[in-house]
Amino acid sequence: MRSSNPVFSRRGFSRDNGYAGFNAQQPQAGGPAVGTNPYAQGAANPYAQGAGNPYATNPYAPQDTQYGAPAPVRTGAMTMDDVVTRTAMTLGTVVVGAVLAWALLPVSPTSYGLAIGAALVAFVLAIVQSFKRTPSPALIIGYAAFEGIFLGVISEMFNARWSGAPFQAVLGTMAVSGATLFMYKQRWIRVTARYARIGMTIAIAFVVVMAVNLLLSVFGAVDDGGLRSFGPLGAIVGILAILIGCFFLTLDFKQIEDGIAYGAPREESWLAAFGLTMSLVWIYLEMLRLVAIFSGDD
Repeated sequence: MRSSNPVFSRRGFSRDNGYAGFNAQQPQAGGPAVGTNPYAQGAANPYAQGAGNPYATNPYAPQDTQYGAPAPVRTGAMTMDDVVTRTAMTLGTVVVGAVLAWALLPVSPTSYGLAIGAALVAFVLAIVQSFKRTPSPALIIGYAAFEGIFLGVISEMFNARWSGAPFQAVLGTMAVSGATLFMYKQRWIRVTARYARIGMTIAIAFVVVMAVNLLLSVFGAVDDGGLRSFGPLGAIVGILAILIGCFFLTLDFKQIEDGIAYGAPREESWLAAFGLTMSLVWIYLEMLRLVAIFSGDD
């Protein structure tokens, strides 16, 4: 299983394209003990489907535990502090970029063009990072900066028409993401291979349908944005999109939990920040549209 956001090809925590899933056969020092994994189905990795499956073994586990000797604690391993710090840096860059764009770029067609350009640059940087074998802080911070510019301009435009919409969207994003984290920590949401497979199928189908809808809107085949209208249908689609964003968050939470438990390299915390930022941006944009829909055409 690989976590994903709007960029579906983003890889998960890996070493040589492996994945640090829960593995009850070879636990990392300080990680979950054998038999205590809430996701385990018996004593085997629930993601393993055969001996050749790269998920069958933990790529971060030390290799000197075959005779039962205690494993040394990995130095330079990712911790929750690393994830929090990198995420704060990435989200902070998004916020700074958004504030500067809001303050310096007035609402105008030119600003809208700059926002679209910034979004395209951010998308390209995200794609490049997605195909890199190792995380690049420069690419991730660059993505956050251009994404911030895009969000700043778009938020200002929404605020000009629906006063206070961005602030409400921020509060909504915080509430939804906080509730998702709470449900994940309480194990009300269990990230299994089946959960990930079904969720990714729905997410990919959603993106494909929205892309087709966009093309139809551009060529005038549908009125008022079609599925992305500012009416009841648009509200239903927006709620579905927010739920998909929450699904992305749960995959990110699972990756972070696994990476910390199995000693992922510290630099992988940049991937955690990258994933969380993309998920939160996704939710914020959909929340912004939803707030505007429920605010009415004032």
